[in-house]
Amino acid sequence: MVNIGYTLMCEQAGPKELVDYAVRAEAAGFDHIVTSDHYYPWLESQGHSPYAWSVLGAVAHATSRAELMSFVTCPIRRYHPAVVAQKAATIGVLSDGRFTLGLGAGENLNEHIVGAWPHVQQRHEMFEEALQIIRPLLGGETLTFSGNHYDVPDAYIWDRPDAPVPMAVAASGRQSATLAAEYGDAMVATDPEARLVEMYEQAGGAGRPRYGQVAICYGPDEAECRKIAHDQFRWFGLGWKVNTDLPDNDAFEAATRSVREEDVAAGISCGPDVDKHVEAFKKFVDAGFTHVALVQVGGDSQPMFLDWAQEQLLPRLRDL
Repeated sequence: MVNIGYTLMCEQAGPKELVDYAVRAEAAGFDHIVTSDHYYPWLESQGHSPYAWSVLGAVAHATSRAELMSFVTCPIRRYHPAVVAQKAATIGVLSDGRFTLGLGAGENLNEHIVGAWPHVQQRHEMFEEALQIIRPLLGGETLTFSGNHYDVPDAYIWDRPDAPVPMAVAASGRQSATLAAEYGDAMVATDPEARLVEMYEQAGGAGRPRYGQVAICYGPDEAECRKIAHDQFRWFGLGWKVNTDLPDNDAFEAATRSVREEDVAAGISCGPDVDKHVEAFKKFVDAGFTHVALVQVGGDSQPMFLDWAQEQLLPRLRDL
């Protein structure tokens, strides 16, 4: 049975609301809760971007059952990897071992605030070094590390959960899938592509969790849902090669100026039809993902969505 998740979208809600949604999601029956970790929203119309780790700490304390995960944290620019390990261990303690550290190579939008965005080869090298730093620290080792991009003269994490915090590594192709299998305990992807699962398993990840995420926009009026999805999620179809390098909200506004409402609706299921939303979720299940988190597009619609999910959507998804 697939593990069903709910996404705390930091770009579309404030910190207090996000904690409330997490409590509601756990009560509704969601198995895991993931949170984005950004400095900026993708588009100005989304209107929020609180510090994800403060939210995670509050959510860890306010919930008791659901698994938690960062989806995903970039450990190569805005955060030093040794500090990422420390805060992941702290969330692991606060959540009584329910936290998984999701890691990815990041986007210019969120990382350029502390300096220039490295070119792709350099940031991949930095990301691998970050994984080499974080994993042993989470495992309780005293670390001395000297690489091309990072130096850690002496580091040890004093507060850790009984079992090391698992790491899930984002993958978009063979190189990153191999990296995920080598260093991670799970794989993360945002596209329902069976080839990514196959690459991950071929590289040594067979039998480990595979995390996916699917955006939907539930509501009683399909036309209104399409408008909301276009207003707040039209960046979604640009693809990661574009999303990774655009620097700011103005760039995303310009890049999506020609994206039509029907273009967004073709990729995001909109409206009241539960069958459409189940089918969108099922694409990830069919591709071999073991954990799939739903994103409900639209900050104000979360309470309505969670009530509907408990009554109608989750029972259908349990049957997949």
